[in-house]
Amino acid sequence: MWQQTETYPDPAVRVLDPRGQGLVPFNAPVERLYHGTRWGEGPVWFGDGRYLLWSDIPNDRIMRWDRASGAVSEFRRPSNNANGNTRDRQGRLITCEHRTRRVTRTEYDGSITVLIDRFQGKRLNSPNDVVVKSDNSIWFSDPAFGIMSDYEGDRAESELPMAFYRLDPATGKATVVADGIEGPNGLCFSPDETKLYVVESASRPRRTWVFDVDGDKLKNKRPFVDCGPSGSPDGWRADERGNIWAGWGMEPGLNGVRVFAPDGTPILHIDLPERCANLCFGARKKNRLFMAASQSLYAVHTNVRGAL
Repeated sequence: MWQQTETYPDPAVRVLDPRGQGLVPFNAPVERLYHGTRWGEGPVWFGDGRYLLWSDIPNDRIMRWDRASGAVSEFRRPSNNANGNTRDRQGRLITCEHRTRRVTRTEYDGSITVLIDRFQGKRLNSPNDVVVKSDNSIWFSDPAFGIMSDYEGDRAESELPMAFYRLDPATGKATVVADGIEGPNGLCFSPDETKLYVVESASRPRRTWVFDVDGDKLKNKRPFVDCGPSGSPDGWRADERGNIWAGWGMEPGLNGVRVFAPDGTPILHIDLPERCANLCFGARKKNRLFMAASQSLYAVHTNVRGAL
């Protein structure tokens, strides 16, 4: 049974390198905000409403945690087995849906616009994670995880190779920016958007890559972090210093969040009792890390702010 620490510093926050020292305040505990999801994913912060949304994929719902009251409710059900979520530069919710194999936008009035569900006339696999660049372009991963069984979507055959895409929502034009990657998963930009970090989660051992961003294309692919024989990155986000905070896990001692310096060195680990799939920064100063783990939602305050 997990219990919040009553002593400081929280022993769940482990410094792995001097650069990790002070990233989390010494008197900031890791808090469990909710328990009861089946597979939590895709957290996104809505500062204007002071709430967080995150996906519970197998239970076919998007959850909402309210900052003021701490109450948790269902934001959307059914959600079409929604996975990754983010906001566009106009503040609208962007969602990857497994069952419908599409990326959608929730408009201000609550209606849903389909941004993309096909590429070159063929159905996408199961869009997984998504980020929005400052030029309004939408970048997302499209592995086959959601169509491999009926647990997180509908079992079906792939019509397209797994890949990372860039979508221009103004024109509807989509391009493949990275392919040949086994199980494309998490992705995030560096604070200045000159680099894109991606996760290859179906390789064994799992691999991560960093690309240089050249306009609407990627170039100079190279390894980012060494995951070791058992490391399992999923979703990740950058902070203002360029550190990468990654959902991590699959076995005791690795479950939680691992933080990497821009050169790929692991500098901090936040232990959780379960695998963390994805995370985001939120709160008024963007200095609270929200962690969507398997069955729970966790949070911890940080001394750095998340990068948009």
